Amino acid sequence: MRTTSLGRTGLQVSRIAFGTWQLGGDWGGFDEDAAVAAIRHARDLGINFFDTAQGYGFGASERLLGKALRHEITSDRDSVVIATKGGIRPNRGGRDASAAYLRRGVEDSLRALGVDTIDLYQVHWPDVTVPAEETASALQELVEAGKIRYAGVSNYDAKQMAEFSAIRPVDTLQPPYHLFRRGIEAEILPYTIAHDIGVLVYSPLASGLLTGRFDENTTFEETDWRSRATAFTGEKFRRNLAIVRELEEFAAERGISVSQLAIAWVLAQPGVHVAIVGARSRINIESSAAAADVQLNAQDLARINTIVADAVPIEGATPEGVL
Repeated sequence: MRTTSLGRTGLQVSRIAFGTWQLGGDWGGFDEDAAVAAIRHARDLGINFFDTAQGYGFGASERLLGKALRHEITSDRDSVVIATKGGIRPNRGGRDASAAYLRRGVEDSLRALGVDTIDLYQVHWPDVTVPAEETASALQELVEAGKIRYAGVSNYDAKQMAEFSAIRPVDTLQPPYHLFRRGIEAEILPYTIAHDIGVLVYSPLASGLLTGRFDENTTFEETDWRSRATAFTGEKFRRNLAIVRELEEFAAERGISVSQLAIAWVLAQPGVHVAIVGARSRINIESSAAAADVQLNAQDLARINTIVADAVPIEGATPEGVL
């Protein structure tokens, strides 16, 4: 597994991170034992970076990740880098990046994960009701107290990162990024590159759309957020499925799957350090991990851009719901 230095943090992490959003209940039911086995297999494949959040099933994903990594946590803590996120109230209670709520969230996450220190703690979503100074100062205090090693943000734009950085540097950013959602290219990635901010992107597979497993008749469980998302219904869905089929053909020419192509494309973009992928089974994480070794040249990237030129941009889930 290829590794990289995560921005200014100096953390040496695998270019593929294992994400646990799919293990919190927002994606329908799943087999917990199979999920634990997938996490363990990720370690066998050389993945050392794991991302979760307090908001994924009210801590359920954190507890499951702690269970799966118990050996490393108790006997070889430095062998894994654990990232989590806070600042979201349960039951669609909205965003809360206040100092008091973040402090409480860190304590809850430490207990759920079963660790003494969180390697990377991220504000899950920007909260415009709380001054950036309060949020950034609280995280700096938590760093100084040894509760967290590094402080990052998720879903922030360049202006919001600059406001945060006026108090203490933003160590990392976790934005959504994939072939159908490229908004970070204009201002956000140039900002992170200029300020040596580690970038770990989520949804490189467009929440499953870029796996090639869907067709026009695909439906989702009622408890799966995609059942309510416009990206997975109607004309927008059909048009992007046609793009996925073209990408599949190109991927086949290179002897890889369309999901591996999509992940490799994300990792080939300037300023991107890590792609976060979710998995509920051993075979899924094995396929995604292999994408870290796929090298795309300039001609490949140009061909991909041509194929997706007519794609319909899509959004995703927010604390307030789905688009």
